[in-house]
Amino acid sequence: MGEERAKAARILDHLEEIIIATLLAAATLLIFVAVAQRYGLSGVASVYRWSRVEDLPWLTSLAKSLFFAIASVRLTWAQELCIFMVVWMAKFGAAYGVRTGIHVGVDILVENLKGTSQRVLIVAGLLAGALFTVIIGTLGAQLVWHIYDTGQTSAVLELPMWLVYLAVPLGSYLMCYRFLEVAWHFWKTGERPHHDPGAVEGIEPVAGSEGAR
Repeated sequence: MGEERAKAARILDHLEEIIIATLLAAATLLIFVAVAQRYGLSGVASVYRWSRVEDLPWLTSLAKSLFFAIASVRLTWAQELCIFMVVWMAKFGAAYGVRTGIHVGVDILVENLKGTSQRVLIVAGLLAGALFTVIIGTLGAQLVWHIYDTGQTSAVLELPMWLVYLAVPLGSYLMCYRFLEVAWHFWKTGERPHHDPGAVEGIEPVAGSEGAR
């Protein structure tokens, strides 16, 4: 049972990371293509105007053909899709942040406490986070149900808006699970996830480098 639970946890961790990485890569690529097309059209139009002034018919014809070829790729939907992907990425990224300890927090009071007081305060904070996210998830689920009934669609892609807003309950419930997971692990072991902003995965720190800095 313990091995199966650990395997399921690893699968969830990998799925979370795959969703975030895929959405980030897709949004970045889509924005790059859309911007390249916009500047490409502007550049080709400039070449077209210059070739007409210089009376270069072959270049004018080439620029005209290239302009229409680039313009035939319709990317008016790119901005809307990127917004939707960033929303989903942010919701799942927040849950990933809880798991890895990369969320920014003011911990001056926690770090100045010792023993049981510190332990209770940390657990209380994590449980408060779990309570908040489960409330947001429940309200988000009600919103999704309401939008599903109305049949709303997005302005450009005409996607069902309930699919877009589904990121709110899914991401919030996952974040709630991560808060409970971290709280349980801390209660058992006294360890919290910690992220070192100066660390690079796969590179070990050189001995004495801290002192040199």
